[in-house]
Amino acid sequence: MDRNEMLRFMNANPACCLATVENDRPRVRGMLMYRADEQGILFHTASFKDLYRQVQENPLVEVCFTSPDGSLQVRVSGRAEVVDDVDLKKEVVDARDFLKPWVYPDGFDKLKLLRVRDCVATLWTFDRNFTPKEFVRLTDAA
Repeated sequence: MDRNEMLRFMNANPACCLATVENDRPRVRGMLMYRADEQGILFHTASFKDLYRQVQENPLVEVCFTSPDGSLQVRVSGRAEVVDDVDLKKEVVDARDFLKPWVYPDGFDKLKLLRVRDCVATLWTFDRNFTPKEFVRLTDAA
């Protein structure tokens, strides 16, 4: 897969697992990615969540996108950064109805956008299980 095929795959399979580090210990959780493009991988979280605190303390993350049948994975490592863009926050909330009752009463301050940049991806399939990893740069270095 090339860069564009990987980005299309991630957008078609936005449910993923995101790993962070806290006190030198890995932490992983399921996430629903908002969008992947040449700028990076965009997620949303809340200011009071462990995820937000963890990426502020250590921005290095890894994300794993899996096909529905589990036969293909795209693993992406990169650096998460906070995106402070009210218009983008409005776009995300408008696209995700479940956020509206949580955000609109109090405003957008507690909604945090995270963009994973400096992304390098590797592909896994059953056929490639025992071959050396090949890496594809998805975004420019931050």
